[in-house]
Amino acid sequence: MPSVPFTKEMKKDYTILIPNMSPIHFNIMKQPFQLYGYKVILLENSSHTVIEEGLRYVHNDMCYPALLVIGQMIDAIHRGICDPDKCALVISQTGGGCRASNYYFLLIKALERAGYPQIPVISLNLQGMNKNPGFEIKPQMLLQVLSGLIYGDMLMLLSHQVRPYEVNKGDTDRLVEKWTEYLGQCYKNNKGYLGHYMKKNVNQISDDFAAIKVDRSRKKVKVGVVGEIYLKYAPLGNNNLEEFLESEGCEVMLPALIGFVLYGFSNGIKDAEYYGRAKKYAFFMKHFGMPFMAHYEHLIEKAITRHKEFVPPATIKELSQYAEEIINTGCKMGEGWLLTAEMVELIKKGYSNIITTQPFGCLPNHICAKGMIRPLKERYPESNIVPIDYDPSQARVNQENRIKLMLSVARERLDDELEKENRKNA
Repeated sequence: MPSVPFTKEMKKDYTILIPNMSPIHFNIMKQPFQLYGYKVILLENSSHTVIEEGLRYVHNDMCYPALLVIGQMIDAIHRGICDPDKCALVISQTGGGCRASNYYFLLIKALERAGYPQIPVISLNLQGMNKNPGFEIKPQMLLQVLSGLIYGDMLMLLSHQVRPYEVNKGDTDRLVEKWTEYLGQCYKNNKGYLGHYMKKNVNQISDDFAAIKVDRSRKKVKVGVVGEIYLKYAPLGNNNLEEFLESEGCEVMLPALIGFVLYGFSNGIKDAEYYGRAKKYAFFMKHFGMPFMAHYEHLIEKAITRHKEFVPPATIKELSQYAEEIINTGCKMGEGWLLTAEMVELIKKGYSNIITTQPFGCLPNHICAKGMIRPLKERYPESNIVPIDYDPSQARVNQENRIKLMLSVARERLDDELEKENRKNA
């Protein structure tokens, strides 16, 4: 089922619609596309009509993230956000065994059914699949997108650790907006965001968050969120889970997005080790790619640990070690072993109350999340894990009630800890 190609001539006049998985990251990472002459719109439409459009044009047996992403795009076109004769859509394509490999073809079919067969669909992947002559990711552009990922992780991780304690409400969000705008200008001028500038910037980001006036005298329930990558980060996918948890008086921790990227890279090495496939790719990633990325991991870690109150993310090496305690790192379908590893990371860093966000019917995530709860509980008795299914048929109130039950247990444990501390200090 071929798509209408996105040609070089289209680049001048066409607007590319991008689904928004992680607001902080994507608002920064869209800038390199604009720098290279692409007109892009990051989709924000999130009303119930998104789900309705998804159900209308995507079979409801498909993965919930596919339904949301495709529904959001078609809903945007129906709302007149862009001219259907002058727009293109971009969607990721993993190339693996996950159903995400088929989102590209699902979107093409949905557009035909919706009456927009003329709209080009761009596959965003690094495997060279379904190429479009007018859309090319050059090495320099890839490096710039990577820098946006690093900045996004910094802003996300630190905002989660500061916002629940801020004295002046809104300080954290204003700082995120300030840095997003500043970095946007850096990309626009094509300078001041890589190399030593990046080191300077991430250190300054850490210092700026540390300077926000906070009150940490009252301990809060710490909650970690893991799961399928879209549902973990996208407010549209998880029904604004982060906002809900903070309204319940919690501090939220989401694992760094760079971990998922490195997980994907490391899986290529594992393919060569287990199955003898893609040995050249594995050699390159093992000796060049992963060491190069490790530099950025350490950059984040050093910047965040400038201030003792902040918790840095685990490196991919640490995550793989965490996983090997419980699950083989050859388990790499979907989020695979990374999902289990991130739960171990959260427990070790004090976020033992964990929500696993999973699309109903996503077998890999059910195995690596829900299926790992028992061995995790045996190894870490303090863990308090609740799996939450997301699907068009799942009522938000039911999801929130299950989370509230988990939080009630968490609050009881926190109260017990505080009581023990008071007795010890008396």
